[in-house]
Amino acid sequence: MNKDGVPRLGAWQHAWRLLVAAVASVPVWLSALALLRDRSGEAGSWILVGDPVVALCCLTVLLWRRRWPRTVALTVTVASTVSALATGAALLALCSVATRRRPVEIGTVVAAYVAASRLAGVVYPTQDPAATLWWVQVVVPALTAGIAVAAGMAVGARRTEVRSLRERAESAEREQNARAAQARALERNRIAREMHDVLAHRISLVAMQAGVLGHRGDLSADENRVLVRGIAEGSHQALEELREVLGVLRADPGRPEPPQPSLDRVPDLVADTRASGLDVRLTDAVTATPPDGVGRTCYRIVQEGLTNAAKHAPGAVVWVTLDGAAGGTLDVGVRNGPAPPGPARPPSSGFGLLGLGERVAVAGGELGHRPTSDGGYVLTARLPWPLGPAHRHERGA
Repeated sequence: MNKDGVPRLGAWQHAWRLLVAAVASVPVWLSALALLRDRSGEAGSWILVGDPVVALCCLTVLLWRRRWPRTVALTVTVASTVSALATGAALLALCSVATRRRPVEIGTVVAAYVAASRLAGVVYPTQDPAATLWWVQVVVPALTAGIAVAAGMAVGARRTEVRSLRERAESAEREQNARAAQARALERNRIAREMHDVLAHRISLVAMQAGVLGHRGDLSADENRVLVRGIAEGSHQALEELREVLGVLRADPGRPEPPQPSLDRVPDLVADTRASGLDVRLTDAVTATPPDGVGRTCYRIVQEGLTNAAKHAPGAVVWVTLDGAAGGTLDVGVRNGPAPPGPARPPSSGFGLLGLGERVAVAGGELGHRPTSDGGYVLTARLPWPLGPAHRHERGA
């Protein structure tokens, strides 16, 4: 590509263009030769020797017409004044300039070509100038130049169209790559949230039971067995749930994902957490079934609240409240009391609440979390619950 974005020509492409220009000039040269012989009886040495030499030089100069189009075109056009065989080279140079579609350049070269055509009559006096009308001497070269300009403009328009299509294709490819990268990033974030939601809850319960087992020396043998069994079962469930999440990555892209837990699974979640040793109390005033997206978000909110309570306040009472109705909002609250004195709590990564905030924002709701005055912590959320077919059915029906 040159600086104007035009593809460079190969040796054969240069050769056939120059050959066409040379062949197109032969009839003009032969006509001039015949008229000179008819007028003066002899051809003269210039048209037989000098004219072909100048034409050959013009054809050679045309090799640089794409680097310096205007300069080459003016040079060849001026040289065509003394060389009939250079007429084709001048027209090719004019056509090359016209491909750039710059009116000032084209007008300059056309004017030079018409002037050179008139001055050529001085070098080759083939007919009496008085016998030829002046406008004929202007119109004929102008029409010839117009044909060359039209051909060059058509080639230039085609190049512009091809370049535009190429740029659009490259832009579309870049946009497609950007969308693919964004989709991959979103999918990574989604998988990271799912793995956090699945593992954090189970591991927190296991850690809570292991903490009780390690710091309580007054437990009976039966209580120890219950805790050990709970740790084993919790670890096994964590591995199973992790396997399910990773299975989504390895599955066929066209295969549907397994259903995600929704609002109807909250009692099971509370019961499972309560069985692990956390004192959880559920107040559920919701009687209808919310949309799937709202129900899944509600489940994840409760799961994150119980996970944080098990991690930071393992001996505290936790209250879970659900309330709302179709056409309004679904209100979720998870509040735990102050943590009893004990060993140092694990540090909080903050990613759980961050991911939860993204979920709630996507659902169009509001999320709040703050410490309470008695040393506990409260997590609240308000999710929009639009009217729909689902609100006509009661849960469990």
